Amino acid sequence: MFSGKQTKPTFKSYLPPLQTDLKKSPQLPIKKLEAKLLPGEIVVNEANFVRKCIGAESCQDDLWGKLVCTNFKVSFIAHNSLPRQRFQCTHRLLGEHDIPLACVEQVVTVNDVKGKQKILGSNQKLKFNPTELILYCKDFRIIRFRFDEAGPESAKKVCLAIAHYSHPADPQLLFGFEYVGKRYHGSTGERVNGVDPGGGLQTPLFDCSSDWDREIKRTGASEWRVCTINQGYFISPSLPEFFVVPVSLADQDLKQYACCFYSQRIPLWCWNHSSGSALVRMSNISDPQQQRKVEQRISSAITKSHPLRSDVFKSDLDKNLPNIQDIQAALLKLRQICVIDSFEESEEKWLSSLESSRWMEYVRTFLRHAVEVVYMLESRHVSVILLEKEDRDLSCVISCLVQLMCDPHCRSLHSFQGLIQKEWVMAGHRFLDRCNHLKRNDKEEVVQLIASPVFLLFLDCVMWVPVFSTFLFNCPRQRAEHSRDFASSKSIHLGQDQALCFPPVWDWSQQFSLKDQTLFNNPLYVGKIATCVQNGTVKTFTHRRSKKNYSSTLRGLPSALRNGSLGPNDTLARRNSLMLRLRSDLSQVREQQETPSERFVRDFFSRPVDLQGLLLPQLLPSHLSVWKLYFLRWVPEAQIPQGGPITAFHKLSVLTDEIEMLQNQLRQYQGAAGTPNNLHAEHSKMYFKATSTPHQSPAPPEYLSSSFPFSPVGNLCRPGILGTPLSKLLNGAKIWLSTETLANETI
Repeated sequence: MFSGKQTKPTFKSYLPPLQTDLKKSPQLPIKKLEAKLLPGEIVVNEANFVRKCIGAESCQDDLWGKLVCTNFKVSFIAHNSLPRQRFQCTHRLLGEHDIPLACVEQVVTVNDVKGKQKILGSNQKLKFNPTELILYCKDFRIIRFRFDEAGPESAKKVCLAIAHYSHPADPQLLFGFEYVGKRYHGSTGERVNGVDPGGGLQTPLFDCSSDWDREIKRTGASEWRVCTINQGYFISPSLPEFFVVPVSLADQDLKQYACCFYSQRIPLWCWNHSSGSALVRMSNISDPQQQRKVEQRISSAITKSHPLRSDVFKSDLDKNLPNIQDIQAALLKLRQICVIDSFEESEEKWLSSLESSRWMEYVRTFLRHAVEVVYMLESRHVSVILLEKEDRDLSCVISCLVQLMCDPHCRSLHSFQGLIQKEWVMAGHRFLDRCNHLKRNDKEEVVQLIASPVFLLFLDCVMWVPVFSTFLFNCPRQRAEHSRDFASSKSIHLGQDQALCFPPVWDWSQQFSLKDQTLFNNPLYVGKIATCVQNGTVKTFTHRRSKKNYSSTLRGLPSALRNGSLGPNDTLARRNSLMLRLRSDLSQVREQQETPSERFVRDFFSRPVDLQGLLLPQLLPSHLSVWKLYFLRWVPEAQIPQGGPITAFHKLSVLTDEIEMLQNQLRQYQGAAGTPNNLHAEHSKMYFKATSTPHQSPAPPEYLSSSFPFSPVGNLCRPGILGTPLSKLLNGAKIWLSTETLANETI
């Protein structure tokens, strides 16, 4: 008789079961997944069996792993990374799938079954179990995670943790404080690891009087001096402790006038032209009764500082430039069309939407105004005062642009960093508010009045790594106060230091290897003094203006195209263009309405290039183009394998490295000091290096693409764009403006 007890099956299959549903987790090997933590970094919450979506729809390329939220980043630790996802440039603070919390703009949770989604804010509750998490990042990334196989509670907790820690309520909850407190300061006040934050850097931080003294001597501003009345932030909370003022203004006068300006922001010296003209920035005078008297006293002091006693030109930025709310609205529209909206084949309004966002128009407006200021300094030889209500936003952009156009010194890497440090960080730009780092209890409309990508407008690309204090605060005083309070609350002994010493972002060695840092080097950069080998002798020469007409490729335009004007034999490569018929009318309009500054720009482009002289941009709308490497860098369809500007950068880098190698060999041959050949590769300034075999140029690496060094794979999930207007733009199509726009083009 059969027994009631069931027998165990004896057949054993050695084949894995066929996987038919991609939403189910694959059979993964047992592997311990742990996030790599920095000093002071702790794990807040985590979820296992999470799927990171690579494309818009589920596909076999999706990654499985653990999603971790720390007090610094959102980290995804994958079981197996795909070869094509490996970054060629390794970040020392962030992993391949890490997202700094300060880079997270919006956290969205979705439940497919219930058809619900919610934008999560700090300290909010979530009433449903999420099946999907979407992170919208400030750098235009959209990253999706699926929780099909993850536990419902762990998925909910990790989503709430990301929403809470991405927008903390207090600045001291930003990870930079914990990082500095753990890494740089021991229990007895000694510096840990022998590291002195900010020490040994070539970039001036302008946090001491000696940096300002050197800048005064470098620019020849003999009638200006370093002022120390704001030490301890006694006069103004948003000004640096040291700044430069006219010699003729006594400290007592400055203390008396400070109460007349908004936020007690006394006029700040920015830069001196070789003619003696000064660039000064100033907030508005809040006391109407004292306005005329104070303005005359300040203008008189600036006039006395000029060798020719020239008049002072005042440029009202609030009246001539878009405000911070306009800039914020433009970026939101640009993000909508570049990232959020889907590109359907029937969509034919992408290019017009790009133009209607007004972002590129605002870029052109700032450039044009900076050129007008350059005209006053360079041609009229008068000092210029940049007027802005609080002198903390628009004046930062214009003052930096003017110095970049006028002063070749500012165009090197370290000097450019010092320029940002001086005109943005120490001048009190509200990075904490404008970048929206903290949770806001106010209504969304009020938040929009505070947040604004003014710095992004200047740089067009910012890397958000919140370890460094450079872009975390509104002014130097706020950085000092919060660092002192944090050190006191954590019982950190500061020793002789008055506050925690944050590492500046300019110390790139903390983020990148020496090899990766060479990506910052421009192979075509020509400094003031360069060396060459002539007839076997190493010589030093200085670049001077030549009467010879240089190649038009230095400007990137045909030789006949001068500041947007077309020669009589030039034609546009567009069929049925009305520009040919409008040409004569446009030239007459330009001649009739040309201002002195426009004539100044036209004369500049009619002269040969001076590599160490003035640098002005082309100002017509048709000269501006979308910065694809920033706004479209995460779009997979925008990638050009083995193509894009990086291929030219590769060729130029190899050529520059080969020239340097040959010059070094000639130095050794002549008995001069030179680097041995076997050490040349280690000391080379180029990322891409020449081969040791003569006349053999190395092929571009296989991983090279137009988005290098960024990887769009797995960082943006959206429908395809093939066959759309954007696809045509990426393939090299020209954005042609309307006939009306062309007819109204002015500098």
